[in-house]
Amino acid sequence: MGEIASALVQLDTVSKIYEMGRSDVVALDGVSLKINTGEYIAITGTSGSGKSTLLQIIGCLDTPNIGSYFLNGTRVDELSDTALSCVRNQQIGFVFQAFHLMPQLNVCENIELPLLYRKLSGQQRDLKVKEALAKVGLSKRALHKPHELSGGERQRVAIARALVGSPSLLLADEPTGNLDHKTGDEIMKTIESLNKEGVTVVMVTHDLEKAKRAGRLIEMKDGKMR
Repeated sequence: MGEIASALVQLDTVSKIYEMGRSDVVALDGVSLKINTGEYIAITGTSGSGKSTLLQIIGCLDTPNIGSYFLNGTRVDELSDTALSCVRNQQIGFVFQAFHLMPQLNVCENIELPLLYRKLSGQQRDLKVKEALAKVGLSKRALHKPHELSGGERQRVAIARALVGSPSLLLADEPTGNLDHKTGDEIMKTIESLNKEGVTVVMVTHDLEKAKRAGRLIEMKDGKMR
């Protein structure tokens, strides 16, 4: 396992190619990218531009065919699936458009899920859940089920779940895509507030106005950064 002292995220000439029958689809084409701790980056582009594939590579949900990926100084593209699962659990928080909450669990139980894979006492987990709830302003909704919450509240639960393990990196894939304009703006303000507290954020969005609110904007086209 190689290690380097560098940016939080470092991609070097990364390509991702999918075999589609008799032809190959190049989803990423020689992308090089550095992201420093504390940055807030938005990735935008049309459908099929490579933005979601780039986020999946950064989130260790997929691996490149060509090139290298270092996260926190450790090369992760050569790790086993088991080791990648540990990296995802301990270093990366995910927020998706569809929330992905467990309907049978209450807010606290949903937020606690990533901690169940760690060697923590129940008391330690409870404390972390309460801290995450407070960060997203949902302390009074702790025992509610997802169906009892608004769309914006459910997305804040998802953000709290992503943050509960104190990840190095928060990845958000169209985090306001299922929300109305007002609620989406509230979620954007929540993400921006977390970034001001030092959380490194990478967000994929097709909404250029929301993308412009980030500290750095990356536009993808045909698998390349423009």
